Amino acid sequence: MSWFESLVLGLVQGLTEFLPVSSSAHLRLTAAFSGWEDPGAAFTAITQIGTETAVLIYFRKDIGRIISAWFRSLSDKAMRQDHDAKMGWLVIVGSIPIGVLGVTLKDQIEGPFRDLRITATMLIVIGVVIGIADRMAARDETGGRHRAPKQRKTLENLSVKDGLIFGLCQACALIPGVSRSGATISGGLFMGYRREAAARYSFLLAIPAVLASGVFEVKDSLDGGEVAWGPTLFATVIAFASGYAVIAWFMKWISNKSFMPFVWYRVALGVVIIALVSAGVLSPHAAESSG
Repeated sequence: MSWFESLVLGLVQGLTEFLPVSSSAHLRLTAAFSGWEDPGAAFTAITQIGTETAVLIYFRKDIGRIISAWFRSLSDKAMRQDHDAKMGWLVIVGSIPIGVLGVTLKDQIEGPFRDLRITATMLIVIGVVIGIADRMAARDETGGRHRAPKQRKTLENLSVKDGLIFGLCQACALIPGVSRSGATISGGLFMGYRREAAARYSFLLAIPAVLASGVFEVKDSLDGGEVAWGPTLFATVIAFASGYAVIAWFMKWISNKSFMPFVWYRVALGVVIIALVSAGVLSPHAAESSG
């Protein structure tokens, strides 16, 4: 991997990680359209450490409160009713599905799931799902001629059941093209949560899974995996900087904007990919690494 490739791929990772468009799909597609080797699942997992560092810094006050309350709740029964302490437990509960499936499906994630036909299909299907969830949320928020607006849930209403459902939605993002934020936010909207609440929990929920995945890939790479460390670390820094800017923008966007621009983008991109693969312009499989 060249330094220019790492710059471009780091920007792509940072710009798409928190938007409902699938960062893993865009890394795969950027390489395919440019004629580069597939950066691979290890590169994706390691550069995501950069974007999750952006989450840690942006939500540092929330995270600090949650960690402090959670630790105090271990010895103080009264603290177990505190909202921040509950959030600590719910982040742990919500991380279980992706942890189990990530280990179980590791070979599929790094192999068959990276087929561009699967990526394109997921872009379209999940795009439609996000569109439906967005319309449902908009209908509740605005009401209609014959009904009043409906009050949607906040994170104060988050339960263990809902946390597990959020977690299952997040686990779907193991397949390129799904989008971690797209799957979890749309899942939250279907469960009746406000957009900001679903997005905030989505970002907090991703921290343990992404950091664990990144550390795991770093360990594997140090034990003999093939990772171009210089360009990969450079891409991780670029992903952090661009990712932080995107979080700040996206959290303002979702408060009063529709997800439909992302929906149309996903569907259009998926259709283009299917057309190009069918015409033989793009290979559905990752380019072989030259070592």
